[in-house]
Amino acid sequence: MRRLARGVLLLAAVVLAAGLLVVVLVRADEGGDPAPGGDGSGAPTTWPLRGTPVHGGDAGRPALAVKVDATQGGRPPIGLGDADVVVEELVEGGLTRYLAVFHSRDPEGVGPVRSARSTDIDLLAELGRPLFAWSGANPTFRALVEDADLVDVGAAAVPDAYRRAEDRRAPYNLLASPSALRDAAADAGTTPPVLFAYGAVAMPDARPAAGYRASTTATTIEWTWDEGAAAWRRTQDGTPHVDADGRPITATNVVVRTTEYRDSGVRDMTGAVVPEAVTVGQGDAWVLTAGHAVPARWYKPAADAPTTYTTLDGTPALLTPGATWVEVLPPGTGDVVGPA
Repeated sequence: MRRLARGVLLLAAVVLAAGLLVVVLVRADEGGDPAPGGDGSGAPTTWPLRGTPVHGGDAGRPALAVKVDATQGGRPPIGLGDADVVVEELVEGGLTRYLAVFHSRDPEGVGPVRSARSTDIDLLAELGRPLFAWSGANPTFRALVEDADLVDVGAAAVPDAYRRAEDRRAPYNLLASPSALRDAAADAGTTPPVLFAYGAVAMPDARPAAGYRASTTATTIEWTWDEGAAAWRRTQDGTPHVDADGRPITATNVVVRTTEYRDSGVRDMTGAVVPEAVTVGQGDAWVLTAGHAVPARWYKPAADAPTTYTTLDGTPALLTPGATWVEVLPPGTGDVVGPA
């Protein structure tokens, strides 16, 4: 397919073929070859977690994954807008929490840093051997982190890389310095693999979408397509979600992964069940990209295997190069919002 000019998005005409109506979506490639690979030196030529060309920076370094608060008490978040990938998972009480993954860029600070959950272990396994920043956990979850194949740069392991913000109250005031975390883990970790497929090709079943709306028992999440910014804007509990510097929280792609949750066997201090995502297996998904929603499927054959996303006909679901949010949500909590 002929390469398109940067930033140009075209929706091909509805094609009538063999009596079937197929919507074809053609997307921009952000000016570079989105396929993973190297230049012969062993260094990636595209950022593995973003799919954009490398124009400086160390693409061979490990990913830094940070547990970040998602509740009203932790807003506005710090540094979240610089993440390449953010995974939102369900925690106790119907609340959610983020696993923010930084690779192509690091903010000056990130937080509020919060505690780990068992769901994190399988998610972190998909990042190679990443650095993991977290503020603690109960004994059961702490043991899981200690046994996992990752580099522990949590608050207990690298206390000097963390500080308490004076203008925030605990437990929403713990901030981490990515540069200090990386210094503490010099020469540790591995380069993350490519998590998603990217490309400017046609995808079947793509349809125009205004966004996606979901509600857990305690949190309402909404993504809305912003044509001018060519990105999805996030709203939480009815208010626009912004970073501490005032930047709207946006994503080039939003992947919604319908996932069952089970009882982890752990209770929080109030006695509430701490849920655990069933990350191994398969299920339905939506891929939101370029103002369109594509029905998809997700597959993860083993705990240490990557999660792959395909369209309903089994071909790879292709994303637009850029930042991606992955919503790991229980069945029946949300749905695509049609075009305005």
